[in-house]
Amino acid sequence: NHEEKPKAKLDFIKIFDEFVAECSKQNDWSSSTLKKFATVKKHIDTFDPNTTFDSWTEKHFNEYIDYLRSDKDMRNTSIAKQIKFLKWFLRWANRKGYHQNMAYDKFMPKMKSAPKKVIFLTRSEMDKIRACQIPATKQYLERVRDVLLFCCFTGLRHSDVYNLKRSDVKDEHIEITTIKTADSLIIELNDHSKAILEKYKDIPFKNDKALPVVSNQKMNEYLKELGELAEIDEPVRETYYKGNERIDEVTPKYALLCTHTGRRTFICNALALGIPVQVVMKWTGHSDYKAMKPYIDVADEIKINAMNKFNLL
Repeated sequence: NHEEKPKAKLDFIKIFDEFVAECSKQNDWSSSTLKKFATVKKHIDTFDPNTTFDSWTEKHFNEYIDYLRSDKDMRNTSIAKQIKFLKWFLRWANRKGYHQNMAYDKFMPKMKSAPKKVIFLTRSEMDKIRACQIPATKQYLERVRDVLLFCCFTGLRHSDVYNLKRSDVKDEHIEITTIKTADSLIIELNDHSKAILEKYKDIPFKNDKALPVVSNQKMNEYLKELGELAEIDEPVRETYYKGNERIDEVTPKYALLCTHTGRRTFICNALALGIPVQVVMKWTGHSDYKAMKPYIDVADEIKINAMNKFNLL
């Protein structure tokens, strides 16, 4: 029996590779999705190097969750994603006839989670960012600020603003095919987004890019710097769970800024301005209301605060 173990392990991991190869081809996975699955594979392999399809009983799933929580220090939301990816693979392998162990089907762990806060810039915070004096030693922040504001006024993701070419820019709109979802979008320009494009129109960038966009990682780093400089320091409380333990962290808002903040800001402000959801979804390329729900909740909150302005009359 001892001889069989390595073979079984090889099969599970080898079949996992086959699953990734097939699904990534069929669904045209991006490199970030491939990275996610490489991580899933690594976690499973470290947790149980001799894993087989029959290993995955309810007990094994629970031990895996404990491992991710204690050894990998994961929050419940991250663990839930790992389990979802693993079940996807097991379902696929079952359909392919690699195993008959259906335990994964009944395994529905209840894990507490708190809804994720939508971090976006209010109009006064956008004004602070615009007005902020950038020191001579940090001139790179000026370009970062322009790109952020461009996303705040167009709703573009980082990957799309990064790939935006001069030829995509028309008189009154931009035309793009999004990287993440391959949607063809037409996004009208407003005075703010036009002014930013105008500012860079005579500066040549490589690959005929329209704007000086740095990598996602760099931009994330610089945005926190910019936010701190502009004093975007309202304390934000985030709640998450590890097991049953509720953890509340209070962070200054600038530390939570990232490349996606621009897109979130665009959506929240558009809805707060009373622009209909269907119109906003045409600009952002969101196809279902589910993804818009957190933003609609935020807009409702803004609306409630707006009603209070009548109290000043």
